[in-house]
Amino acid sequence: MLRLFTGGCFLSLRSFSSSIHSQLHNLTPEVTDLFKKVRLLSTLGNLKEALSFFYSTPQLNQSQQTYATLLHACARHGYLKQGQYLHQHMISQNPNNPQDLFLTNHLINMYAKCGDLDFARRLFDEMNNRNVVSWTALISGYAQQGRSHECFSLFSDMLVDCCPNEFSFASVITSCNYVCGKQVHALALKMGLIASVYVGNALITMYSKSCEDNVVGDGSEACRVFETMEFRNLVSWNSMVAGFQHWKLGGLAIGLFCQMHSRGVEFDGATLVSVFSSLSESYDGDNADVGLKGCVQLHCVSIKHGFMSKIELATALVKAYSDLGGEASDCYRLFMETSSRDLVLWTGIITAFADREPEEAIFLFRQLYREGLAPDWYTFSIVLKACAGLVTERHALAVYSQVVKAGFEDDRVLANTLIHAYARCGSISFSKQVFYEMRSRDVVSWNSMIKAYALHGQAKEALHLFSEMNVRPDSATMVALLTACSHAGLVEEGINIFDSMSLNHGVFPQLDHYACMVDILGRAGRLLEAEDLISRMPMEPDSVVWSALLSSCRKHGETQFAKLAADKLKELEPGNSLGYVQMSNIYCSGGSYNEAGLIRKEMKGSRVRKEPGLSWMEIENRVHEFASGGKRHPQREAIYAKLNSLIGQLKEIGYVPNTSLALLDIEEEHKQEQLYHHSEKLALVFALMNEGSLRFGGGIIRIMKNIRICVDCHNFMKLASDLLQKEIVVRDSNRFHQFKNRVCSCNDYW
Repeated sequence: MLRLFTGGCFLSLRSFSSSIHSQLHNLTPEVTDLFKKVRLLSTLGNLKEALSFFYSTPQLNQSQQTYATLLHACARHGYLKQGQYLHQHMISQNPNNPQDLFLTNHLINMYAKCGDLDFARRLFDEMNNRNVVSWTALISGYAQQGRSHECFSLFSDMLVDCCPNEFSFASVITSCNYVCGKQVHALALKMGLIASVYVGNALITMYSKSCEDNVVGDGSEACRVFETMEFRNLVSWNSMVAGFQHWKLGGLAIGLFCQMHSRGVEFDGATLVSVFSSLSESYDGDNADVGLKGCVQLHCVSIKHGFMSKIELATALVKAYSDLGGEASDCYRLFMETSSRDLVLWTGIITAFADREPEEAIFLFRQLYREGLAPDWYTFSIVLKACAGLVTERHALAVYSQVVKAGFEDDRVLANTLIHAYARCGSISFSKQVFYEMRSRDVVSWNSMIKAYALHGQAKEALHLFSEMNVRPDSATMVALLTACSHAGLVEEGINIFDSMSLNHGVFPQLDHYACMVDILGRAGRLLEAEDLISRMPMEPDSVVWSALLSSCRKHGETQFAKLAADKLKELEPGNSLGYVQMSNIYCSGGSYNEAGLIRKEMKGSRVRKEPGLSWMEIENRVHEFASGGKRHPQREAIYAKLNSLIGQLKEIGYVPNTSLALLDIEEEHKQEQLYHHSEKLALVFALMNEGSLRFGGGIIRIMKNIRICVDCHNFMKLASDLLQKEIVVRDSNRFHQFKNRVCSCNDYW
């Protein structure tokens, strides 16, 4: 039997057709031919043409079969107004004849499917006789509209009047909560309807939803229903694949899809959307390459089966490629190949660029407006996130003006994102303004502001804000506070916060908190205490913990602990260059160039590449990138000349190059040359060469760097700020450094 499931409402196409065919013999041949034309037009989706033909053909006005066909089409397409006109026409043509059960059921079905449940219920209540179709049509309508209480109550009343069928059960189950659903499940077992594929699918949906909503269950009941089904259709398989994906069991979702494929079960776009989502959620870090290969294979399968025209599949694929570390250019090519693009797909491609290429994300955001689409709050949140990766707050201010124009200025999520974006762009004053103007704040609001203070080295302000916090702090709050203490050298304050977390706030220390404490102790030179804390951790230390210890060892020249931390780091993340680079730096600082050379040789043999030092700055709406050495920059000769002049001036006021970190045992002159061409120095000189273009931001020179600033560049910037009488702001991978009059906001503690 062929049946169709639509939005929680079950329709038996065969039973509808048979009820029509059973009455066709009562029609004359001429009327039969006219009816067939109406039915053909309705089936092809030309409902307006079918209705027009019907109203202009008086021979059909007494045909119940024609009314039923047209009402069914109105219900299927959600055409309420056309259905109402048809109902009025029916009454006008038969003013003295009461509507029979057959037509009234079709009217109830039409009104219920089109969302006018009150009128459907009125028709239902006025019926002298009802059958199972009457009850099921109204129950399905309540289920479709999410009115679960009325749906369950009506089903309970139905049990007194008549025996429900598989469609009645399926409709009520989809709207049930866990407790009611269990009761209906038991009744279906008792009545022998559990073998129905529609009842089984509805049970999978109900149990899955209960698990997704964290009501009860772990998904095992849905699995049990699926495994015991004698017959499964595509909806059954898709429900389970989607269930596993929503329960964050992506590996099982992928495995079930493979099982479908091996058994020859046909899949559709909905199946692939769930599997793509499972890939992006199940593979990360070192396993991302595996997930990316699977994504490419599924992409090929999607093309082969002709599913790539579906916009929801393209959206899922763009997200999967982005989450798994695929090239942003590949995501963009896929985006451009999709002929019809909606807001969700636009938001997906902007998300793909937001972290890695924020300038491109901003460009795409502008293009979205040119396509005539209006961003929603989620799109705005992604674009503001992209703004956080830029050098100045100019873009964040421009995007926020669009937020206000769109009427989202009171949206708390956007305000939280804006606090973060302004802080990352160096404008903590704007962050504070947004925070204090918020009408209501949640824990994310407070956390965002505390993190902003931490990023700018304002630990005292972060601690004061925490004392005013009027919502329950969470794990992220404690990480932000400990980070603030770490950046400012507030060791005792950090220890007190860590020790009081679980007792005063119910937050039990996790890996992030231990990493912060290791950093706090290590930076302060209390390396024995840091190592002891690691040994007492109730869980295995991760790479972040060992990185914190290694950085502290580098700062204080401690070789023994450093070697332990570096070995652990290489074991946990073989492809991470940090362990090799830090150990090499430690050996170089101590003059042990042979050992440093061996580390570099080991690194090369393991095919591990060091992340190059890069700096960015914005001049006249254009972002300029500088790499150490600056050999690829088109104005390198002019930059070198200006830099040499500046170095000469700085030496006159006390600048002495710090060559302790030179990586090779070479002449002192060559060591100094290496230091002179660090990317942030080149960026500073380029800013001075374009001084007239630094109008935005009050003439402050803003530089962004992808790794931590070195000691020599830090000293260089302090002296340059005094010589040039300018404020220089450098955002490195760890925090902000605001240089002014030979002083840095970090107080030389970073």
